[in-house]
Amino acid sequence: MEIKMIEEALLSNFNEIDKVCFINQKKVLKAFQSCKVDSSMFSGTTGYGYDDKGRETLCKLYANVFGAEEAIVSPLLTCGTHTISTALYGLLRPGDTLLSISGDLYDTLSETLFGKGNGSLEDFGIKYEKIDLLDDDFNYDEIEKFVKNIAPKVVFVQRSRGYSTRKALNIQQMQKVFSFVKNLSPDCFIMVDNCYGEFVEDKEPSEVGADVIVGSLIKNPGGGIAPTGGYIVGSHKAISLISKRFTCPSLGLEVGSYEFGYRLFYQGLFLAPHVVAQSIKGALIIAKVMEEKGYKAIPSTNQKSSDIITSIILNDEKKLIKFVQMIQKFSPVDSFVTPMPWDMPGYEDKVIMAAGTFVGGASIELSCDSPIKPPFVAYFQGALTYEHAKVVAEELMLNFD
Repeated sequence: MEIKMIEEALLSNFNEIDKVCFINQKKVLKAFQSCKVDSSMFSGTTGYGYDDKGRETLCKLYANVFGAEEAIVSPLLTCGTHTISTALYGLLRPGDTLLSISGDLYDTLSETLFGKGNGSLEDFGIKYEKIDLLDDDFNYDEIEKFVKNIAPKVVFVQRSRGYSTRKALNIQQMQKVFSFVKNLSPDCFIMVDNCYGEFVEDKEPSEVGADVIVGSLIKNPGGGIAPTGGYIVGSHKAISLISKRFTCPSLGLEVGSYEFGYRLFYQGLFLAPHVVAQSIKGALIIAKVMEEKGYKAIPSTNQKSSDIITSIILNDEKKLIKFVQMIQKFSPVDSFVTPMPWDMPGYEDKVIMAAGTFVGGASIELSCDSPIKPPFVAYFQGALTYEHAKVVAEELMLNFD
C-alpha cells in the first residue's frame, strides 16, 4: 500500500484529531485572555524572585487551562520523574500509604519509592502498594477491598504505559474510577501522572475529579519549544502542601526566579494543542505502515489514542534496534549518530533511545526508545510536524522488514 492510500484510510482519524485540537486551542486561548497575559510577563527575574509576574501568571494560566484551582509551573522542575517525586513528597507523611491502581510506576521512580538510605519514601516510613489493571481497565473489586481495609493517603494513576504493552488510560476510564474512589475515601488525594496525555483528549484528569496532575514541559504542554520544566496542577489544599516541599515550609510559592525569562513557556503552551495533534497524526501513519507490514501496534489504528505514544511490537531484538536507529537517522539533529543499547540511569534493563531533538530528550519531538527485553517493543512518540513523521513512514515502508 502506498503512503497516499494509507493517508486516505486514516482520513476519518485525522478529522477527529482536528476536532479535539480545535476544542483545546480555544480552551488555551481563553485562558490566555482570562489571565490577561502581556509581554512584560516574558521577562526573567533574579535573586529571590519576589513579585515575579511571569512566574505567578504562568502558574495561574496552567491552573486555568487544566481546570484546577492552583498550579506550580517551573523550569526548576527538571523532568517528569522529579515533578512526580516532588508532588508525592509534598502529599505523603510517615505512616501514610501510596496506592497505585494502574500497576507499576515508571522504572525511574523505583529509587523514590524503595531506595535504601537515600531519602526515599520507604526511608520515611511511607508504604507503597499497587493494584494491576484488569484487561486495560481498573480492577474495581480489588480497589474496593484495599481502600476499605487500608485508607490510602494518595491513590495514584499513571495515564501512559511506561514500558508495558497496555493502552493509555482514557478520560472516561479515569472519571469513572475517580468517582468510585472518592465515594470510598473522600479525603484521599487522587494523583495522576499525566505525561504524554495532555491535549490528546478534550478534557484533562483535573477536570474530571483528580486532585493533582503532573507532567513535563518537554513533552506535550511545552509545545516543542519549552527548554525544560514541569507542572503540577490541582486543588488549593494539594498545591499548598506540595509547594512547601518544592521550596520549603516558610516560603511556598512566594519565591523563585528565572533570569532567562518565560516567553518559551507561554508560547509553548499556546502551540501545544496543535503540536500534540501533529504528533498523534504522525503516530497513526507510522502505526498504519507497520500494521501493513504485519506488526502489531498499540493502540491500533482502529482505536482512539489517549497519549502520544504508539507501541510497535517487533518480537525481535535486531528489528527493534534497527527501527530505533532508523528514527534517529531521520531526525533533524544528530542524524549521523547511531544509537545503541546502554545502561541508562534509573532503568533495570539496557535501553536504546533515538532522540535527535532540538530540546535534549524532548519526547514531544520525533523520538523512540525501548528497553532491550522481550517482546522487543519500540515506543514511538512525538513529531513536531505530521510531515516529518510522514517522511519516516515512507522510509519504513520502503526499507524496514
